[in-house]
Amino acid sequence: MRTCFLILLISLLHKYTYAGQDAQKKTLVRPGPATYANIDRLNNIGSNIFLTYPDSAHKVAATALILSEKLNYPFGKGRSFLNLGAIYWSQSYYPISLFYLKSAITFLPKNRPLYLSDAYRALGRTYADLKDYKQALADLDTAAYFAGKDAARLAEVYSERTYIYNLTGDYNKALGFVKYSLKLNRIARAEGHIAVLYGRMASIYLAQKNYRVAVAYNDTAAAMSVKIRNKRLLAYTYADYALAFNGLGQFAKAIDYAKKGIALSDSLGLMDAETKAFNALVTTYELKHDYLEALRYQKRFNIVKDSLTNIAKIKTVTLVQNYYDLNAKMNGLTVMAVDAKLNEAKIKSQHIIIRMLLFSMVILLAILTGTYYFYKQKILLGNKLEVQHNELIEQKKLIEEQSANLQKVNDLKDKLFAVIGHDLRSPMANLSNIIEMFDEGYLTPEEVHDLMKNINPIIKGVGLTLSNLIEWAGSQIKGHNLTLTNVDIFLMGVEMEQTFIHALQVKNIEFVNKAYPGRGAVADENHLKVILRNLISNAIKFTSDKGTIKLSTTIENNGLIVSVTDSGKGMSAEEMDKLFYLNTHFSHSGTSGEKGTGIGLLLCKELVELNGGKLMVKSKLGAGSTFYFNLPLAKTYA
Repeated sequence: MRTCFLILLISLLHKYTYAGQDAQKKTLVRPGPATYANIDRLNNIGSNIFLTYPDSAHKVAATALILSEKLNYPFGKGRSFLNLGAIYWSQSYYPISLFYLKSAITFLPKNRPLYLSDAYRALGRTYADLKDYKQALADLDTAAYFAGKDAARLAEVYSERTYIYNLTGDYNKALGFVKYSLKLNRIARAEGHIAVLYGRMASIYLAQKNYRVAVAYNDTAAAMSVKIRNKRLLAYTYADYALAFNGLGQFAKAIDYAKKGIALSDSLGLMDAETKAFNALVTTYELKHDYLEALRYQKRFNIVKDSLTNIAKIKTVTLVQNYYDLNAKMNGLTVMAVDAKLNEAKIKSQHIIIRMLLFSMVILLAILTGTYYFYKQKILLGNKLEVQHNELIEQKKLIEEQSANLQKVNDLKDKLFAVIGHDLRSPMANLSNIIEMFDEGYLTPEEVHDLMKNINPIIKGVGLTLSNLIEWAGSQIKGHNLTLTNVDIFLMGVEMEQTFIHALQVKNIEFVNKAYPGRGAVADENHLKVILRNLISNAIKFTSDKGTIKLSTTIENNGLIVSVTDSGKGMSAEEMDKLFYLNTHFSHSGTSGEKGTGIGLLLCKELVELNGGKLMVKSKLGAGSTFYFNLPLAKTYA
């Protein structure tokens, strides 16, 4: 509440101190970049529309000039004067145009040479229209100097030179500068200026009475003027068409284009183009010896001319009045600037009082803010301590969970060591006893041979267990390196059958390889061998004598399903739920008393997932089991 009261008090003090002096203060405010940008925006608008909407362009340029004068913005004043000069030129008020263009040159800074180039080029064109060709060429030379290497500006300068040389009858120079200007305009991609230059070439050839070439260039100028929507150029082009077709004796075309030129010029208010089209039309009827029609169009043209002359006189008065009004406003701004300086001292003294009061208010506000800040800090500190307390509780829970997990892992380690010690010790002890009894002569070679046949599957099982343990331990320590290739499951099934041929024969188990030959999967070949070796070994372990083990493949959703099915004793649903988890896995003895650790299936699950698949099982107690997994199908078969 205290803070709001202080802000309200400062606002009221500020309001009543400045009452009655708003105008003076506004004059003294320093403008920011946005204010200058607004003036530049107005000047850009005036520059773009003066040929189409000269009256609107005049208002925009005058507004920009008054703002520039208020803010003492020389570049803005220079561009405003340049736009006003161009506007008066476009309306054929050349003396007023010269005044504004010369004023522009005094304000445009030297570090903006391209705008100086525009100003001198406009001066050159204005002097050319006043028939002062010497001064016109001198100003165009200066414009070229300021244009530097700017292709667009240079093209416009040389375009104006072609206009002068065409007026003076030096057609060779005119054509030379047209071609050079065309080259520069193509570099600058100034399509609008290119269209104008084609129209100018048509005028040059028309002046030389080379009518066919003039018509060809007129065709290009007309097409481009329609494309860029330059109706002014199109109106002049229609008039030139009429003159050219008169010279070629094609009077029907001349009449058609002359009437089009009159209609378009009248809609745009282009008196010069309309005059040119009327003269061409009168000439056409005279050449056809249709003097009544020629006289009719001459009278009509005189009526239009008188009307345009009256309008031009009214417009001249308006433009001159606008000129004096604008100068009066500029003088008024100068008087206001002097008054502002006289009031500046009073405003400064009031500023000192305001600053002292504001300083006092700021100190009081700082004290209140400091008190509020420390209060907020106290609340924030309490909240922070509460958050930290909650985090400590969460960390304690996490540590307790990790401790419980570590205990489970340790118990699993003890269990694995116990199982491994028992499963590995027994086969090794049996093998050692057989060797000792053979060395001492208690066993004959035939008896040893028979015993070896029986112990061979056990030894191979021990080897598989060791291989699984080494592979699993390596994966836990440093991870797997994956090398993907196209693997033929059928050929790998053949290899597995040869690997387990003895174990299959001992239990009289039939191995059926139903994998489709040549149908490959994308996987690591060594990983796939470990997976199939373990799955087939387990199938043999849990399949009774005269049973069947089948390896098969199917395609599903652009993937290859690999299945190992046995006719063994199967599993319950509860056992299947525990099968693939580290903390719940188990191992049963085989149908012939084979032992295992259960590590093989965990390793298979890990390797299948590493190769982008998932290991799954279907089983029914007493009816066998099917272990199956999916792999990406090789692109050749996808």
